[in-house]
Amino acid sequence: MKNRAIGNNWKDVRKELFTSQEIAESNLRVALVGEIIKARQEKGLSQKRLEQVSGIKQPIIARMEKGSTSPNLHTMLKLLIPLGKTLYIGDIQ
Repeated sequence: MKNRAIGNNWKDVRKELFTSQEIAESNLRVALVGEIIKARQEKGLSQKRLEQVSGIKQPIIARMEKGSTSPNLHTMLKLLIPLGKTLYIGDIQ
């Protein structure tokens, strides 16, 4: 029996495996975490220093940045404040 390929690339595979809602949620999560990483790096903060100023443990920050965990809203807000950032609710484009 031959294995049937789902798609030619990751974009095709995602469409086969996930709903459009799941893809949209994933995209938003990736964008949000990416902005936190960018802000942390722009401020010259290590994950350990961000732990000290936010109260969020460094291993949690590391797992969030690697994408192996999804932070809750409380965690996000505690990270954003010392980075001088806020959440913005806007239209999905």
